[in-house]
Amino acid sequence: MKAMRPVVLVLIAVIAAVVGWLATVSTNRFSMPTPVLPTSALITMGVIAGLTLIMGVRVLRWRNGKKKNMLNPILAARTLILAQACAYAGTLLLGWHAGIAVDLLRIGTLRSGEGILWNALLMGGGGVVMVVVGLVVERFCRIPPEDIDGGSAGPETRRGETKGEGEYAYRGD
Repeated sequence: MKAMRPVVLVLIAVIAAVVGWLATVSTNRFSMPTPVLPTSALITMGVIAGLTLIMGVRVLRWRNGKKKNMLNPILAARTLILAQACAYAGTLLLGWHAGIAVDLLRIGTLRSGEGILWNALLMGGGGVVMVVVGLVVERFCRIPPEDIDGGSAGPETRRGETKGEGEYAYRGD
């Protein structure tokens, strides 16, 4: 499994922001409610980020040698997948609500209620938390490379990619 690239996450956030902005413009044009998640969704986002962080800490403890028993490779793989899903979901939520916030800031003087704007900003902040937790836990799942020959990685490896050692923790070979 390849590591997430921040450029891809930024691209997804920009696309989601454009789609969120277009959705807000079209719903406002037809006098429909603004498509923003309720603040109760922050609880769900917090639970997802918390569970991801807890599972990541378990992998990190094993990686640092603080656990005596062997790590279940399925648990490590699930932790990695959950971390990446958390980061992608956070990116989508951040982008969507950033697009909504841009539109609401544009027409802010025409609207009396600022509650929707604060709601969109809170949801965007929750998306940022999910992205950060996902990226951090993904780092927890990487096994550091062993320095066998005392040199660095060869010129054939690109930045952010490793060859052999330094793979994810669930890798058994």
